[in-house]
Amino acid sequence: MGVINLLSPLVADMIAAGEVVERPGSVVKELVENAVDAGARNVTVEIRGGGATCIRVTDDGCGMAPDDAGNCFARHATSKLKDERGLEAIATMGFRGEALAAISAVSRVELTTRREGDAEGTHVSVAGGEILQMGPVGCPKGSVFTVRDIFYNTPARLKFMKSDRAEGSFCVQQAARVALGRPDISVRCLKDGREEFFTPGDGRPESALYAILGRETTLAMLPVSGENEGVSVAGFVSSPAAGRGSRAMEFFFVNGRSIRSQSLQAALEQAYKNTIMVGKFPACALYITLSPGAVDVNVHPTKNEVKFSSEKRVFDAVYYGALSALQGERDTLQMRLSSSTEKRLAPQAPARPAPEKTGGYAPAARKDSGQMAMELHSPKPVYGSGASVVYTPRPAPERTGGYAAPARPQAPRRDSTAAPAPVAAPAPAEEIPVRVAGEVLRAYIVAEQGDRVFLIDKHAAHERMVFDRLKAAGHQPMSQTLLAPQTWRPDPEGLDALQENGALLTELGFALESLGDEGIVIRAVPEDLDPGQAAAALEEICEKLKKGARDLARDSVLQTVACKAAIKAGWDTDPAEMQVLAEMVASGRIKYCPHGRPVAVTLTKKELDRQFGRIQ
Repeated sequence: MGVINLLSPLVADMIAAGEVVERPGSVVKELVENAVDAGARNVTVEIRGGGATCIRVTDDGCGMAPDDAGNCFARHATSKLKDERGLEAIATMGFRGEALAAISAVSRVELTTRREGDAEGTHVSVAGGEILQMGPVGCPKGSVFTVRDIFYNTPARLKFMKSDRAEGSFCVQQAARVALGRPDISVRCLKDGREEFFTPGDGRPESALYAILGRETTLAMLPVSGENEGVSVAGFVSSPAAGRGSRAMEFFFVNGRSIRSQSLQAALEQAYKNTIMVGKFPACALYITLSPGAVDVNVHPTKNEVKFSSEKRVFDAVYYGALSALQGERDTLQMRLSSSTEKRLAPQAPARPAPEKTGGYAPAARKDSGQMAMELHSPKPVYGSGASVVYTPRPAPERTGGYAAPARPQAPRRDSTAAPAPVAAPAPAEEIPVRVAGEVLRAYIVAEQGDRVFLIDKHAAHERMVFDRLKAAGHQPMSQTLLAPQTWRPDPEGLDALQENGALLTELGFALESLGDEGIVIRAVPEDLDPGQAAAALEEICEKLKKGARDLARDSVLQTVACKAAIKAGWDTDPAEMQVLAEMVASGRIKYCPHGRPVAVTLTKKELDRQFGRIQ
């Protein structure tokens, strides 16, 4: 072993800077968070040359005194923490006292700052961690940090930077995260002289979402609000139909701080299970509020990761909050005709009372004996302010065979001798009768309800009904014995997973025989599963069992069973079956197939009138 040397303060600072300043975007994040802690109401971020050339952050916060302006670049110098007791409940964005020291160690920094009431401000120039110049200057209240030539003295770090376009985009993303976390602060971001976004700072999260994520994404959002055991969740999640190709638009904020958390991502995506299309991810901006003492932000120098004193409470809060928002979505997917007709936020016309029905199909007590499968209501979580999450199961519908629509309250019979009853208020939209106009292309049902017209994918709608019934009833699929047993050889980890979950696979309708290390023999599969898909289905189940996701494996099989059992495009469909499907869709009880595809699109009379020039 060589001689142990004590590193110089400059080298130590440059090494420590690598933990905080990973790339120019890290500088943007730290400086904007400092502006937030300074009480700024308006922040401007300017980026040039991908941030490596210049980053300027201007705020109208409290500013600094001359002595503080010089001390702020020293390591472990902070105005937000006084002693160890402050670590027990950190409520500020920064607290470690490392950011400015790290930034100044690997770049050239200029600071201009003035407190309100001071006759003049202070200008400080720093390079490589050393103060080069300091003196009075005239300037407005607040602070301006200008950071140039990042990594100029650490060429080893400089060569790992990406293109200016990529680094500039990352800088914008970091500024956007802080802006989304604090919608009460107006943030303006410029990249190479072009405005990337501008948030109004009106305190409304939806305004910040609109400014940063755009109109289309914002209009597809569903509001989230709830509280459970001291953890409150608010914000927005996207409609399942607006799934994204990645998790790039999943934003989580804890007490206003943007964080990354695999646990919260899992909670959110679990709420979308069997609703969002496979391979798609939801977008969200969720604001989690809890006691500062219940979260530890002193985990990593970048402060992007946190630890919760009760991970389960936070997980449940996000899961049930998102789930309640999805279950509250009543309208089916709106058809996009043109930009001029996108009036999704416009109020709908008042619903008309449902006419009394004296014959034919009555939604209150339909009992068909056809091949339609009955939907059972699964317990629905009630998530709102209060102590704990409770489940309120709805009574199962009366069944006499085949499909029976869930029972609705029956209106009392009229007595011809009684006085006329008062005129009732207009019935809600789901009580308006649904009329099936017909079927087109032997795949899509055309139906109307009030002033709405539905185009329904009969296979997707029926598939969802069957899946919900199987899952809610705990149905065990029947098996079909294969005339020619199949041999399949999973990987060793998959083979262990199959052997450990043999009882589950038997319950799902599989009959498997182990051949040891040589694999397994498939002797039977669920009744509605194509034997040619047996190996592929087991392979998918294996992957989920290896992750311990027993419930997901069961759902995977039930999805396949439901798909095979559902009516298919090209089949002749009985009018009674089409009527049931139309009513289920119009009521909002089914909206997406188990794979996440929408089951219907909707047109309103107003949209049609506009397309035909009846109205402007």
